[in-house]
Amino acid sequence: MAQSADADVLEELASLPTMAHPTVSPDGDEVALYYDVTGRNELHILDVESGDLEQWSDGEVPRNARWFVTWGDGDRVFFHLDDDGNEQNDVYALTRDGEVESVLEVDGQVMIQDVSDDGETLVVGSTRDGQMNLYRHDLASGETTKITDYERAASGATLSPDGERVAFSTNESDDHNNQDVYVMDGDGSNPQNLELGEDGAESMPNDWGPDGERLLVSDNSADLGRIGVYDLESESVEWYGEDEYEEHGTAFLPDGERVLATRSRDAVAVPVVYDLETGEGREFDVPEGVASLGGYGPGSVVVDDDRVLVQHTTPTRRPELLVYDLSDDSYETLLEAEYGPFDPEDFADAEYLRVDSDGIPETPQRAVEHEPYDELEIGALFYDSGERPSPLIVNPHGGPRARDTKSFDLYTQVLVSQGFSVLQINYRGSTGRGRKFVRELYDDWAGAEQGDVAAAAEYVLETYDFLDSDRVVVFGGSYGGYSAYWQMVQYPDLYTAGVAWIGLTDLEDMFENTMPHFRTELMETYLGTPEENPDLYRERSPVTHVENVEDPIFLVHGVNDHRVPVSQARIFRDALLENGYEEGEDFEYEELGEEGHASSDQAQKLRMFELLADFLERRVE
Repeated sequence: MAQSADADVLEELASLPTMAHPTVSPDGDEVALYYDVTGRNELHILDVESGDLEQWSDGEVPRNARWFVTWGDGDRVFFHLDDDGNEQNDVYALTRDGEVESVLEVDGQVMIQDVSDDGETLVVGSTRDGQMNLYRHDLASGETTKITDYERAASGATLSPDGERVAFSTNESDDHNNQDVYVMDGDGSNPQNLELGEDGAESMPNDWGPDGERLLVSDNSADLGRIGVYDLESESVEWYGEDEYEEHGTAFLPDGERVLATRSRDAVAVPVVYDLETGEGREFDVPEGVASLGGYGPGSVVVDDDRVLVQHTTPTRRPELLVYDLSDDSYETLLEAEYGPFDPEDFADAEYLRVDSDGIPETPQRAVEHEPYDELEIGALFYDSGERPSPLIVNPHGGPRARDTKSFDLYTQVLVSQGFSVLQINYRGSTGRGRKFVRELYDDWAGAEQGDVAAAAEYVLETYDFLDSDRVVVFGGSYGGYSAYWQMVQYPDLYTAGVAWIGLTDLEDMFENTMPHFRTELMETYLGTPEENPDLYRERSPVTHVENVEDPIFLVHGVNDHRVPVSQARIFRDALLENGYEEGEDFEYEELGEEGHASSDQAQKLRMFELLADFLERRVE
């Protein structure tokens, strides 16, 4: 994209209409989705045959489209409503005639797991009593019954076709890495561990077969994620695939003889259909990029016997909605992407790189010293801004259990529009390459993976002579925000400036104040507890090394963030002040009102774009 500091470009980018969470209706005739074509996120219904789009909501749904929607019966859609992005959701329903009704209001976070075929029963996950556990809610009586009570989070619940059983996953072992699939009666009685895979591996249910006697499951015992079909009568499982790529299950097709999955290859993703009789699988015939199946859950995917809903995107093409026909591997575009004043050719494409890293970059100054790690090949995406010479933004992803892909990234294109080339790094700990690669980060948070980030930055600076090594910025959100803080205190000689957005700074404070399931599934899994590993919590907290900050750093945080509380930014700001740094001169600080852990709202995105562009223009000369 042509570089420009023009505020109009930022507004035009922020205003590009974006869809989210497309979900097929029970009869397959319609798709419910969030869409902000009006300038605000609203619930829309898309007719599969005609392509007609109808807006159902008028300001009743959240501005931020973080949480998915799901159908009840064919005339009602359930959605999650929180308070200004704080993720402490309640469940509401919106009917075809525009009525909004409260369905379930409880303290803490609520997330719909599944809806019965008649639309009258919800299974939800909730932190009402502390940890994330499962509840059954009857719409007719309004009664809510707790059906699991585990110390670690219970999630991934799916109802059998007759509504009499629930499959879900949790962990009762002493191994934090473990996750097992259970089946229980609908009232929570008689839970049975199916004992899939090996101890310490992660297994989860994906969908019930139409006969109610089989489960599509995913498991990573073999390192790379694999899919299987578990027969409840024989208590046996058959695995599919050739263990060449990471795969995760999605849904049974209506005939019960085929299943859908998603396959990850480097930085791309493609759906796969498996024939259960022959065991053969074939990839969907779509252009290289990221193709995903439907929205949340197996019920969001299937249109009819042979047609399924697919979202498709590339680095230069915005997400569009396809209906894919498995009978002849053809597809039709159901909802085209909007480009406003832009064309796909205006956007920067991504080059996939492979970088060898031992987790110890050449940059000399380090807050924490490490012995060399195993050398691993790290994947990365590089976007060339076309500026000569070009400043560079190093943009580590969040998660940390996530990855950057060849999909359209609006923040990347905003940065490119301001003349910055962008580097994204799938450091060790990222997904898409199996269990072992993910667990490289366990017990070593802020270890080798941060070295991978710095090593990848050094690699591109050495490889592309048009990059300006005196204008290198690190920017990230969530765990990427943590990485931005850590890079600034661990490798200050590498960077000219940093932007840490909704990032972690004090790991003990994070442990005490994040939501319960983040405490157990994130903090304890990667770090243990502060009581068990006090030195690790202190050593790997950026605030411990605040005196290493040498260049301007911009701290940005949403005040309603319950994942990474705003206390994280305030602690680092206060530590900077206590160490003699001056706000406005050595660092800048911004709290975002009416916002939690980032936002998809156009006005709130624009605010963040403008803050970023202004800081970069002033601080990176």
